[in-house]
Amino acid sequence: MKKFIIAMLACAGAFAAFAGECQAEQPSKAGTMLKKVLDLGGDMGIAGFCKAEAPAYITGNFAEKDKPAKAPYAANRNGYYDANGEWVGGYFDENGQFVKGHKVVTLFGMPYGVGQLIMIPLCLVMMYLAIVKGFEPLLLLPIGFGGLLANCPLAGVTAPAMMHDGTITFLASGIPVMQGGIIEPGGFLYYFFHFGIDTGVFPIMIFMGVGAMTDFGPLIANPRMALLGGAAQFGIFFALFGALALAGLIPGFFGDIEPVKAAASIGIIGGADGPTAIWLTSRLAPDLLGAIAVAAYSYMALVPIIQPPIMNALTTEAERKIKMPQLRNVTKIEKICFPLVVLLLCACLLPSAVPLLGALMLGNLAKEVGPSVSRIADTMSNALINIVTIMLGLSVWSKLACEKFLSGTTLGILALGLCAFCVGTAAGVIMAKIMNVFSKDKVNPLIGSAGVSAVPMAARVSNKVSLSNDPTNFILMQAMGPNVSGVIGSAVVAGVLYTLCR
Repeated sequence: MKKFIIAMLACAGAFAAFAGECQAEQPSKAGTMLKKVLDLGGDMGIAGFCKAEAPAYITGNFAEKDKPAKAPYAANRNGYYDANGEWVGGYFDENGQFVKGHKVVTLFGMPYGVGQLIMIPLCLVMMYLAIVKGFEPLLLLPIGFGGLLANCPLAGVTAPAMMHDGTITFLASGIPVMQGGIIEPGGFLYYFFHFGIDTGVFPIMIFMGVGAMTDFGPLIANPRMALLGGAAQFGIFFALFGALALAGLIPGFFGDIEPVKAAASIGIIGGADGPTAIWLTSRLAPDLLGAIAVAAYSYMALVPIIQPPIMNALTTEAERKIKMPQLRNVTKIEKICFPLVVLLLCACLLPSAVPLLGALMLGNLAKEVGPSVSRIADTMSNALINIVTIMLGLSVWSKLACEKFLSGTTLGILALGLCAFCVGTAAGVIMAKIMNVFSKDKVNPLIGSAGVSAVPMAARVSNKVSLSNDPTNFILMQAMGPNVSGVIGSAVVAGVLYTLCR
């Protein structure tokens, strides 16, 4: 016991000596720590909801104390003064490239923190629809939770990686670059987004999984169903021209994005194919990615609500009761050759669509080959697509930050996307009715609505509406033909738009 007391006294003496030494050398350290403790309230989420402006690294609006001494080409980690002495704020990314800040305008001019506060219940509603109502939970749950993370103030989960304390030099163009600096890590959703969305890897991996879960047999057995899948893509071009008209009526509606690229990205929503919309938008108009992805996936999830009224309005009860013959049996060799033929045709006619269609056909080929590669097909259709869905959902929906979502541009995109989806559904139904005029074997027009790419939800909805009119009329397999052709069609249209706009 005596030894223990002596040891404790010795430790206390050493600590006192160390504290005295620190106080002698740095008398302000204790005061600095105390000031940080008192300032902790400003780092709380409640304080974040009270902020009027977005973070300075986004807007470039830094306080004077955070700027270098004013002079042409004077710079620090927060920005620089140009040749005219005008301040340009922003940050240096992990590669030392300067990223310029931009003006943030929220809907109705509301404060930034209030916008974040409004987004949180919207994200909770999406999660409610997924958990309680069962509306595509695999889609809406990551949407809601990713948006929730993105709008937690001061959390930094979407903040980019930044470089500081390096050597800043100016290029001939007047743009600064930093070398040899310290990299401050970004938020984890930033890395998800950078790895999977910026590179286009996640949508392609999703297409592998979709291919491994898709049976092209109904399309092979009845190839004319491809016409219905093609007709449903009319919604894409409806939204494209609508977006161009909107850009002409309201100059600057899409900000610094070229109207044609913005219109192409918005138009692809009409295909109701989330991965395709993400792939194309990430290349043409990445600033619109959040709104476009939300629109595409939201309308995919709301297929059971949106489509039935359109189908009932465009068809008669007699048409809805048309019974189609059973599909012929498709041989294994046909199913194996189909993905290879589609890929080779795509390579010859539209190389820009090869990444998406190639991934889709690889997954389908692995599915159809059989036991020898069953482990690959099983991985694609289960573990791979599940993991990528989580990461893609969180990373894309991190773009649901209030400055991206609560804006007039976003509302316009959502409206155009809804119109595009409705027009695509209607076009498929109308095409089926036209086919019945010239065909001896009648087509149930309800399967035309399955031409949008929401697989297999759209086909299930067509079958459900059919059964509500005649409980013995099962058209699920017939509806899968236009459904899977819609997936191919939307990927082809995306390749065409990318080729024209890049």
